[in-house]
Amino acid sequence: MDEQNIFVIGLDEANVPILESGPGAHRYRFHRLLTVEDLQGGEVSVADLIAKAEGVLDAFEGSVDAIVGYWDFPVSTLVPILSERYGTRSTSLESVVKCEHKYWSRLEQRKVIDEHPRFGRVDLEARDPRPPEGVRFPMWLKPALAYSSELAFSVKDEEEFRAAVAEIRDGIGRVGRPFDAILERLDLPPEMEGVGGQVCLAEEALTGVQVAVEGYVHHGEVTVYGVLDSIDYPDSPCFLRHQYPSTLPEPVIRRLHDVSRRVMRQIGMDGATFSIEYFYDPGTDEINLLEINPRHSQSHAELFAYVDGVSNHHCMLSLALGEDPALPHRAGPYDMAAKWYYRWFADGVVHDTPVEEEIERIEREIPGVRIEVVPEEGQRLSQMAQQDSYSFELAHIFTGGDSEADLREKYDRCVAALNRLFDATAPDGGLEEAETDTERERQVG
Repeated sequence: MDEQNIFVIGLDEANVPILESGPGAHRYRFHRLLTVEDLQGGEVSVADLIAKAEGVLDAFEGSVDAIVGYWDFPVSTLVPILSERYGTRSTSLESVVKCEHKYWSRLEQRKVIDEHPRFGRVDLEARDPRPPEGVRFPMWLKPALAYSSELAFSVKDEEEFRAAVAEIRDGIGRVGRPFDAILERLDLPPEMEGVGGQVCLAEEALTGVQVAVEGYVHHGEVTVYGVLDSIDYPDSPCFLRHQYPSTLPEPVIRRLHDVSRRVMRQIGMDGATFSIEYFYDPGTDEINLLEINPRHSQSHAELFAYVDGVSNHHCMLSLALGEDPALPHRAGPYDMAAKWYYRWFADGVVHDTPVEEEIERIEREIPGVRIEVVPEEGQRLSQMAQQDSYSFELAHIFTGGDSEADLREKYDRCVAALNRLFDATAPDGGLEEAETDTERERQVG
């Protein structure tokens, strides 16, 4: 069979080895279509990105067999736009936007499920914005669309509500204006007329265990292939790790499958992967849907490879090429796997960032480990892109093991090794603070 040319929007170096090690990869040629900087730097222009991508594709002398991506907006919306233009497989643009526009997504969800929080819009144009009627504190305020929880705030009273609204109002346009350009391409239903992309959503805060459900829709059939636990730092909304497979009871897993199928059928997605985030409260046995992502999570790719033997990128590629997207089950070298977020909870400047040889040495010494350092040498953490409102990522640490204790022991060894290499200055202790949070998580968990 001839090589198939697969254009990956925003292809990054971290995912290249995972993509190239998947089944059938000897038949694929991966091409980067737009850089991560093109897609996430400042306020993007959708029209400019489309024109730049079309320039690359039009100049390519071979066949364009697939156009794929595993990032959020604008990548998620560029995939169906470019796929329609070049005749490759993709779900519809409307189905993607129904997931990504948080308000529209909630409107669709409540048509078929009850497992969601109370929600409503906040009028950013009002002189004195108020919480939506019926939505109670504590609540989360967030733009209709944002990168990596950017401009998402947990608020517990009117004072915090007003402060969060002010920050969202000032920053919402960076992503909201480009999102408006996407909405103009759609025939919107009456309930979305005049809503636009620069909308602030208020939702009652959810409690419990956070979980992620990954799956795909193929020929109209919704398949869930994995459920993962998402565990926060203690007393913080920031992820400490994603862990696969989930440790939730089987009846809860079945309910998550059922809710996911109903929602994705309502959304109308087909020929694409998805990832849905939920909260499960063991005390009340309630499930609540947090948000729908119209793509699989590249953050979980290594975890599926560790446990099932093949990364979840396989589903994305197979759907785009019209092949069977099914994943093997528990065929990997480890029983469990985790992606850890090694964070810093204060601003600072990073020095002596570990070089590639030092990272490779740690990975050789600790089997079943892969490390991605996030900040660049000399970078001030507050100037890093794609960070949440409460912390900064120093490194992503992937671990495979035979038990949760095994995963934790490997992570602790990586942290100790990185602490010997990193040097940073910060007002509140920096790396020591992040390590202390890990110790507290061990005691609690």
